[in-house]
Amino acid sequence: MGRAHEVRAAAMAKTAAMKSKVYSRYGKEIYIAAKSGVADPEMNLALRSKIKEAKANQVPADVIKRAIEKAKGGSTESYDTLRYEGFGPGAATIIIDCLTDNSNRTIAAMNQCFNKSRCKMGVKGSVSFGYDNLGVLSFPYTDEDKMLDTLVEAEVDVNDIEVEDGEMTVYVTPGDLHKAQEAIDSLIPDCNYSVCAIKMLPQEYVTLTDEHDKEMWQRLLDNLDEVEDVQEVFHNVEM
Repeated sequence: MGRAHEVRAAAMAKTAAMKSKVYSRYGKEIYIAAKSGVADPEMNLALRSKIKEAKANQVPADVIKRAIEKAKGGSTESYDTLRYEGFGPGAATIIIDCLTDNSNRTIAAMNQCFNKSRCKMGVKGSVSFGYDNLGVLSFPYTDEDKMLDTLVEAEVDVNDIEVEDGEMTVYVTPGDLHKAQEAIDSLIPDCNYSVCAIKMLPQEYVTLTDEHDKEMWQRLLDNLDEVEDVQEVFHNVEM
């Protein structure tokens, strides 16, 4: 019983940490959108779209409100978007998107993560050419024909639609993510998204078989997860 309790507690702590990371990410992105224009979603399309995306990812209303109020309050915080690419063991590749107010701190953290896991950072474009940049929406639904008709009618550029175990995943061009979300919401009121975001998806996946390689790869992922500036991590390893 004690062991089961520890496992549950650890799982809950990990889930809480993941949620906190998502909340922090969207808090920053909403703040940036609000600062780049009027801090009113009715008058700022970028802000309105980002709020819809945040809500689809179960970000609490108070997190959204605090980010907007922070922008209204005249905060001078400024963030840069940075992307790092690298190579892991075997044929593993990775892309890390960061949002930072101190690029020197971020690059130092990236170097440390890669060095500690014996992986190698690459130059811009050395990895991303093997990935597709797509808007991804996943939610419970199974009628592919009805969904395709709805999206086409809304003039959404659909890349693909997949259905597995009652879960539908729609892939669209990145610029049509929020248009697709609005079309899906009109078809499925109160749609519960498990994914609603722009992703870098590998064109091919690899599997690590060597135990040492697996350990080093997991070490890299764990180290990156502890870096506050890291917003998103994309890779081609099937876990």
